Amino acid sequence: MTYLLLKAAISGIMIALASEVARRNAGLGALIVSLPLVSVLAMIWLWRDTHDAARVADHVQATLWYLAPSVPMFLLIPALLRHGTGFWLALGLGCLLTFGLYLLMLWAASRWGVRL
Repeated sequence: MTYLLLKAAISGIMIALASEVARRNAGLGALIVSLPLVSVLAMIWLWRDTHDAARVADHVQATLWYLAPSVPMFLLIPALLRHGTGFWLALGLGCLLTFGLYLLMLWAASRWGVRL
């Protein structure tokens, strides 16, 4: 249980740090959150927990396939916000778009023989 709390604390600190930096400098905050910190932390925790190279490799490869469907959200949300859409609606629509594209990616990957 202590290990789980440690993982959560380290991960949470990274997110809090990024949001605090973004309050002061949007560009620098964006750079921090664009870094694959969550992915790297997940790889570290997965390796630490399993020492299974094949599992980590599968995780990293699946992460790559999920990157593409998430990119349009970062185009839609700012466009909606700049056109007067409320934050929560813009965020919800961006998440809904991403979820739909994830489903499409799952379908396409299975058709292409890619196991996610």
